[in-house]
Amino acid sequence: MDDRPPPPDETKVTEQPALTFSTGLIWLVVGGLFTAIAIAVLIPQAIAGLPPRGVPIAATIVDVVLYAGMVVVRFAVPVTRLRLRLGLLAIGMLAIAAVSLAAVLIVGLASGTPVV
Repeated sequence: MDDRPPPPDETKVTEQPALTFSTGLIWLVVGGLFTAIAIAVLIPQAIAGLPPRGVPIAATIVDVVLYAGMVVVRFAVPVTRLRLRLGLLAIGMLAIAAVSLAAVLIVGLASGTPVV
């Protein structure tokens, strides 16, 4: 009988290198790109005055705050808690994507623009 634990399954999402061994820099880069793209979409909607008027600006502010939170997490969470750091960075990036998508859908549906 073999009492050794089974080898890690590298195909599991929780075992991917970006969530286990990364320094967190890649999450900041991708999160920054995501935030920049979101701002590039949301600001023109705000300038055009599409209804509801406050949604694109609010979403932009939330996205910037979430990205700032990612930067704080990257430098505040010690490397001894690496999985926590990487998990929080991943959640931050997903939150940026969710807020941006929700804002674009709300503006699109409210302005009568067909969402395809």
